[in-house]
Amino acid sequence: MSINLQSHAFAGNPLIPKTPKSSDPFSPNQAYETLKTQLLDNTHLPSSLSFKVLPFRKGRPLASSTGGTSDSTPNWHLGWISLSECKGLLANSGVELSGESLVYLGSRSEDDVVYWAVDVSGESSVVPELGSKQLCFVELRTLMVATDWADARAMGELAIAGHARALLEWHNISLFCGHCGGKTVSKEAGRRKQCSNELCRKRVYPRVDPVVIMLVIDRENDRVLLSRQSRFVPRMWSCLAGFIEPGESLEEAVRRETWEETGIEVGEVVYHSSQPWPVGPNSMPCQLMVGFYAYAKSLELNVDKEELEDAEWHSREDVKKALAYAEYRKAQQTAASKVEQMCKGVEKGQNFSADFNVESGELALMFIPGPFAIAHHLISSWVYQDAGDRSQHV
Repeated sequence: MSINLQSHAFAGNPLIPKTPKSSDPFSPNQAYETLKTQLLDNTHLPSSLSFKVLPFRKGRPLASSTGGTSDSTPNWHLGWISLSECKGLLANSGVELSGESLVYLGSRSEDDVVYWAVDVSGESSVVPELGSKQLCFVELRTLMVATDWADARAMGELAIAGHARALLEWHNISLFCGHCGGKTVSKEAGRRKQCSNELCRKRVYPRVDPVVIMLVIDRENDRVLLSRQSRFVPRMWSCLAGFIEPGESLEEAVRRETWEETGIEVGEVVYHSSQPWPVGPNSMPCQLMVGFYAYAKSLELNVDKEELEDAEWHSREDVKKALAYAEYRKAQQTAASKVEQMCKGVEKGQNFSADFNVESGELALMFIPGPFAIAHHLISSWVYQDAGDRSQHV
């Protein structure tokens, strides 16, 4: 099966197409002032804006699941709750909801709604109450695999969840000023922080940690270099990747990382695409994967076993078979069913790697990460480029 993907997973957030002007009621500052009024005013005076809140617990967004039958795959949805529901949940935990605890995500002017995220990791009593409504906190990686990549709504909700998680994790690791050590306070509806020390007042903004990811290509022998890390599930191979050093260009990082990890010298480096990646380590909550094709000048491998478990050259035909055999759609359906079971309170363990099988039912000799990963797009684009077919083969 081949489909055309309009964007990478976590890209295309429908809530932030542009930054509103400061006078716009949907702008962060104006929406925040209205939010504070509603939080303080128990008479619930009418407002031109309504608010929806997405709770997170330990990096997991609240989610629900609907539509699962014997003939159809269930669909997950973000577990948005109203501002009053959020106040009530936290009040039951003895916590008063404040504007400082909410982070602005964006708005949809067509429905007069402003969206926020809140971290409720410390409030354990909200979990059973939400569970009674068949809402549960789900790992973002699980939702990523469960997302139907042909469904624009689902891809949009995944992008919203990724953006929210990155912002909340950034808040959690930016509690103190890196310049003077003073406590930081939230500003601009959570879009930045500022040191509370009057002698410092340093402003702190979310920053993206760029990561280069590259498909190293041997033009002469029509093959690519794929690697394995020890944390990978069995039989999965992917692209090389690495962080950028200070004072280094993206192209230089591609060449250095390839050389350090595999001993391969790279010449030409060609940009492919980029992908937000909010499911990396919590210490780096705002990663951006920047994808490249890198053309090899040398071919003899010298793999750094401290960085990689292995690296090997793979022919176009072998990689094409790996893409054709891996049942990505089946893995997506399995993950979606898992989310449904979790929301019903009957979670069952599932090893996603077991779903990447060949038609005979035997385990595939190798497989490539699914369409949610930029590595899949780098590899599949290369596999089918000579045929003029750049659709994603799944």
